[in-house]
Parts: sequence; structure tokens; C-alpha cells
Amino acid sequence: MCMKGPSMARLPALLALTLALTLGSVTASSAAQGDDLRDVVVVGNSADGTVSFIDARTYENLGSLDVVPDLDAILAGMDPIRRAAYEIVKQQAGGDKFVDDAHLSPDGRTLYVSRGNLGDAAAYDIASGRQLWRTHLDGLKADHAALSPDGRTFVVSAITAAKSQALDAATGRVTGEFATGTYPHENMYSADGSRIYNMSIGITSFPKALNFLKGAKQVTVADARTWKVLRTYTFDKGVRPAVITPDGRTMYAQLSYLNGFIEYDLDAGRTVRTVEMPFSAAGAALKPDDYPQNSAHHGMAMNGANDKLCVAGTIDDYTAVVSRPGLTTDGFVHYEPGALPYWSLTAPGGTHCFVTLSNRDEVSVVDYRTAEEVARVKVGDYPQRERAGKVAADALPGLDR
Repeated sequence: MCMKGPSMARLPALLALTLALTLGSVTASSAAQGDDLRDVVVVGNSADGTVSFIDARTYENLGSLDVVPDLDAILAGMDPIRRAAYEIVKQQAGGDKFVDDAHLSPDGRTLYVSRGNLGDAAAYDIASGRQLWRTHLDGLKADHAALSPDGRTFVVSAITAAKSQALDAATGRVTGEFATGTYPHENMYSADGSRIYNMSIGITSFPKALNFLKGAKQVTVADARTWKVLRTYTFDKGVRPAVITPDGRTMYAQLSYLNGFIEYDLDAGRTVRTVEMPFSAAGAALKPDDYPQNSAHHGMAMNGANDKLCVAGTIDDYTAVVSRPGLTTDGFVHYEPGALPYWSLTAPGGTHCFVTLSNRDEVSVVDYRTAEEVARVKVGDYPQRERAGKVAADALPGLDR
């Protein structure tokens, strides 16, 4: 028996209905996927080797992930020379510094970490805590890192090798590198993702009087596809945390020993303004060689509207909110003596700045509009770097609480 299909007259209506249902299903699926991603700030707790996840809106600590589960095996597997080098790096860093930087994959399921004193980078499945890959970098220490906008490349400073190395985020394989100044520090992508900036700080163990021996202190700009160095900017002091305006023309940067920051014209290659911030009584009493890793101020972020800066006054125990373009100070958040504010990050939404208080194992949340602290979040031991991202909701049960 032959079954007849729909009449030709009815086909356009059926096709339209099918298309509408299909598009509706795709839209609903996409919306559900978006709803399953939660805005967070990840905080690297350097001393205890964990990464805390903070809800970017409610400031709730959602839990943490252990990113040195293999620590005992790594230490046991070191030969005597490598172990001696590890102990030297540990001593220079003032103790164990296992998490230097951490970034989330765009799908919110993988955490990438540069593991300071271990000199490597690793990736973890957040839901299970399983290590996906581990790559030892050149040299003895891994420093700041950046994840490409498409989530495919993880760039890490190999600090004692004077280079930044690019790793395939899926496999951990080294896919490229470029030479930097001495002791490369921060890595950051340009707004369009085409370039990467690296800031070098020079040998921090040398005293200020031997600044001329600290090596090349510079900003290195490289092509993010070919890793060819496009331009370098030379500085007299080490270049610490910095922010670059979306148009790529202006940089605000903290320098070693400077109790403040500079405004730098990247087109002309010159400092336009130097802003000196006030010392606290405790900060003024310190000698430059007592500054932590040569840093007077260490932490800078820009709000979503690009009209305010969040400046961490490390030796002064404050956060300052500064308005641009005038670079006038809106206000200060003063912390307990010895809190050691050590990094600034603008959270998703662009209206609040997260500042790590390393010696208090806390994160301070500062409102850009009012220049006031609105929350304080407890995290792990010695928090330093923070990064914004999204985490998959169904991966959260994998975190330790």
C-alpha cells in the first residue's frame, strides 16, 4: 500500500513550521548554554597552591581547586641540581609560590595555571580536578600568563629564560616564543587580540643601587600569530602591572620603586605624565630595598567605561580610584597595616575592582563610582593574581568548599 505524502500546497507551510521549530530549539539551546555560565573572578592563592572562584556579582566564594595535586611527585622526581635550583627560587620568592597566574577557558570548564616556583604550566578539568596536561617551561620559574581571546593559546613568562612561551591550550605543547627583557613579568593581549605585550622587571634580587646591573627593563610587543617582535620600549626601572587603552595608544604603568604610576604614549614612545601617589606612614618609613620585589605599588586596572583607574598601593596599604584623563584621585580605601594589596582587576560588569590583600588572605571589592569598599572576601593563603572569566555551572561541584 502506498502512503501519500503532504500535498504540494501544504509543503511551504510545513517547511516554515519545521524551520521555526529548529531555530527556536537552537536559540533555546544557546540561551541555556549562556545561562549555564557564571561570571566569576578566579584568585590564585600562591602559597597554598589553590585557586578560589568568587561570584563576580554576589561576591560569594564558590570554592577552590587544588592545582598542585602532583607536588610531592614533582619534588621527589627532581634531580639534585634541579632541587637545588627550586630551593634557590623559593628563597628569593620569600617562600613557596605555587600559583602565579590562572585563567578560565571560554567554555568555563578548564582552568589554566602558571605554577611559579615549579617552573611549569598546567591545565585542569574543573569538574573532576583532573590534570589535563603539564608543560615545563624553559628556565626555573613561571610567571604571569595570558589566555588568547579565542582560548586557544596560553602565553607564559619563562622568567629566568628571558622569553614568553606560547602553549597550545588543548595539549600544552609549546607552539612559539619570543625574546623579552630581563625577568619577563606581565603578558597582555591587545584589545583586538592581534598583539601581545610583555613587561620585564629586571633582576629583583639586586639592590636599587645596582639598578644598572638588573638587565633590560622594557615592554616588548609581539605579533600574536607569528611571535615576531614588532617593537620594544625601554625603561629605566622595571615595568610592573599596567593597563593599555582599547585604542592601543596609551599605557598606564607602575614602575619599580615608584610610589605611583606613569602615563605613557605608545605611539611616540615617551612618558607623558608621572603621577606620584601619597605615602602612608608605614610606606614612607621603608627603604626602597625593603619594597616587596622592588614594588612600591603593584596592581592596576581600568573600569569598563575606561575613565577610571584602580591602583593598588602595595607598601601604603590602600587602593586609590583615579579618574582619567585628568588623573585626579577620587578617593582611597585604606586597609589594615601590613595588608599588602598586591593586584587589581576589574570584574565583569566593569563597575567594581577586586584587590588582593596578600597578607590577609582576602580580596577587597571596591566600587569605582564611590571609591568605597563594598565587600571583603576570604580566600586562600597569599592571594596574588586575579582574572575574570566564566565557569560552567555544572563544573562547580568539583570545587572544594
